[in-house]
Amino acid sequence: MNDFPLKGRRVLSLVGEIYEDLELWYPKLRLIEAGADVVVAGPDANAHYNGKHGYPCTSDAAIADMNSDAFDALLVPGGFMPDKLRRDPVVLDLVRAFDKSSKPIAAICHGGWIPISAGVYRGVCVTGSPGIKDDLVNAGAIYEDAAVVVDRHHITSRRPDDLPEFCRAFIEAIANQSCE
Repeated sequence: MNDFPLKGRRVLSLVGEIYEDLELWYPKLRLIEAGADVVVAGPDANAHYNGKHGYPCTSDAAIADMNSDAFDALLVPGGFMPDKLRRDPVVLDLVRAFDKSSKPIAAICHGGWIPISAGVYRGVCVTGSPGIKDDLVNAGAIYEDAAVVVDRHHITSRRPDDLPEFCRAFIEAIANQSCE
């Protein structure tokens, strides 16, 4: 058994004001535990962002300085953060670059708003918060009410209660992708 299946892998996580605390921290810590290097990028580098429930996060880098070529996967937590970040063309271009390279993109809860706005969900089986079900369907996604849905390189979940299944599927997707 490999204790560090993600050794040598790099994952980019997005952060912004009023992110969902558990949906950022739980996957981040699980990814680190599996051996990944996780970089958290927000609108500004070294900026303090408050979670929905008050847990703080300081960004490692600015989103504008990120390049999908430097990473193996993307994590998109939920909360109210995605509604603001999805308005940033730099964020959308970054998501499109991950999608074009078929690198794992993991979105949970309201995190699905960002891939929706990037236009990468058409024809993709996904799940998400019931609150964005109509948005997912209207974006051309095929909605399934399940703890985790994996379709090609897209990994999606509904809510914090789904985090164990979400993290297992995300780690497996990263570990199974070929190294270039």
